[in-house]
Amino acid sequence: MQSSTATLNRDGVAVETNVPIAMRDGTVLVADIYRPDGVSHPLPALLQRTPYDRTGLAMAEISVVDPTPRRRSDVAAKFAREGYVVVVQDCRGRYGSDGEFSKYVHEAEDGHDTIEWVARQEWCDGRVGTYGLSYEAHAQLAAACLNPRGLACMALDSGGFWDAFQAGIRQGGCLELKQLTWAIKHARLAPETLRDPARRAALEAERIEDWVWRWPWSEGNSPLAAAPEFEDYVLQQWRHAEDGPFWQRPDLCARRYLHQIADVPSLLIGSWYDPYASTTLATFDALVATKQSQMALVMGPWTHGRRSESYAGDVEFGANATLDGSVARDYDALRLDWFARWLKPDARIVPAPNVRVFVMGGGDGRDDKNGRVMHGGTWHDAQQFPPAPVTKLPFYLQRDGTLTEDVPAEDRASLGWTHDPDHPVPTIGGAMASGAPLMDAGAFDQSTRPGLFGATAPYGPLADRDDVLSFETAPLSQPMTMLGAAELRLFVSSDRPDTDLVVRLIDVHPSGYAMNLCHAVLRLRYRDSFTAPSLLEPGKIYEIALTSFPTANRFDVGHRIRVEIASSSFPHFDPNPGTGGVQGMPDVRHVAHNRLYLDAAHASHMLLPIASEDE
Repeated sequence: MQSSTATLNRDGVAVETNVPIAMRDGTVLVADIYRPDGVSHPLPALLQRTPYDRTGLAMAEISVVDPTPRRRSDVAAKFAREGYVVVVQDCRGRYGSDGEFSKYVHEAEDGHDTIEWVARQEWCDGRVGTYGLSYEAHAQLAAACLNPRGLACMALDSGGFWDAFQAGIRQGGCLELKQLTWAIKHARLAPETLRDPARRAALEAERIEDWVWRWPWSEGNSPLAAAPEFEDYVLQQWRHAEDGPFWQRPDLCARRYLHQIADVPSLLIGSWYDPYASTTLATFDALVATKQSQMALVMGPWTHGRRSESYAGDVEFGANATLDGSVARDYDALRLDWFARWLKPDARIVPAPNVRVFVMGGGDGRDDKNGRVMHGGTWHDAQQFPPAPVTKLPFYLQRDGTLTEDVPAEDRASLGWTHDPDHPVPTIGGAMASGAPLMDAGAFDQSTRPGLFGATAPYGPLADRDDVLSFETAPLSQPMTMLGAAELRLFVSSDRPDTDLVVRLIDVHPSGYAMNLCHAVLRLRYRDSFTAPSLLEPGKIYEIALTSFPTANRFDVGHRIRVEIASSSFPHFDPNPGTGGVQGMPDVRHVAHNRLYLDAAHASHMLLPIASEDE
């Protein structure tokens, strides 16, 4: 796939294109190198490794002032003008690089080898910073797990797999179906597809909206049959349903390589409606606890990479919710200040707070001019997350549908619900990415409507469905600010050998608008172990522990805290067929009849991390 090397000049930047870089196995990856024109002495280098075309359009490279996406080549040239040598490389098997693409595989070793190659070049002073969003952040952290010589600092935006089995590819034993929608999109965009009219026609003819109901898929029996390299990794992720060697590589599980991870200053950027919210916080906490270098964290109210937007889904957080003007002048300034702080000791950069967190809430709840509900919010500076001390406040689920601080007094109390894998509960927003055309990330009223994938008439609140249990507080007389993840202890039984628990935490406005905040999910065969699953004994009561995705939200006076419990959220996760059979393989499907216990001996409850209002 390589082309001959050439040198161009772009407005004071010398660009060397199609530069070959050999990996340890001999595979040659291609990069473009951007250098300030006329500079002969070595400079610090910046590296971006991408599967999305090293010169291509980067949809997240935007600002409030200029919302038009830029090309990676334009960003690289701008950074070079700031006094860096910038290297942008196609990942293995993508665009100009040789080898076979298998999603996430090879990124640790290829990243390690590339960083060390860059650091050895005569134009580099031996120090390499890395940057990138999503997959590009995964690639950064994977390489850091192998502690390459020359790595000096990182800027990880919306990614970096702390443990992809627990967040990013699978969650709680379920498969995140965004992996399927991502595969369809990028199989159609792949260079191999653009060069092959027959392959392109075959992929374009398939409708993910139809195929997603025909789960699970198999070789040659999927919408990716014409792109076997994409089909293969999707099936691998689906079928490796237990934690094990497949998931424990540095490409997918930095947690297992914590003490090997390079001890370098690292900036982590995340958001509450991003699929990597939990992994961003887990990585930050672990690096702070085990490394000597400075770590920094930014958590906004955005969806994946949409840091220059003040809304997520149908909810508005206010003009100050953007990164631009609140955290830094813009995204470029944030990154350039970070790199200058560690790669240009004479730059005299004023250090920013270690932690900047957006706490949602405080708005008037009215619709703005765009029809979005004004939820509001404020930025908080701190040295750690949570940015204020919290107390874990218990809320008990009661048989009458209330959520109170009182332990249930009844001797026997329970509520039942059903799970039909052929008619699952529709997903309405949440922490996800790459879900189009099936699902949108963000905050939405938790009511079905025409056009929502998987929803059928009669439309209305999810809380009114027979396959959803709902519990909520009385209107609050005092505000409560939640900072972190909810912990749940639920007592449940099922008539099937396996079923799922899906929990949503919701802020109910006085108007009745039910705004989703975060979720938790668990496939119950994994209630005790993700390596040694055990099926349920029908009718037996089990105590189940779940931890939600993190959030930061102020529940205002007059608002209600709601918990919704179901056994599906589709198409966010693959529905449980209820058989207890091998996952990722064709199976029959059964309706599950599940029960939640709510009495004194089985006090199902939730712990919320609540900050003191004096903080």
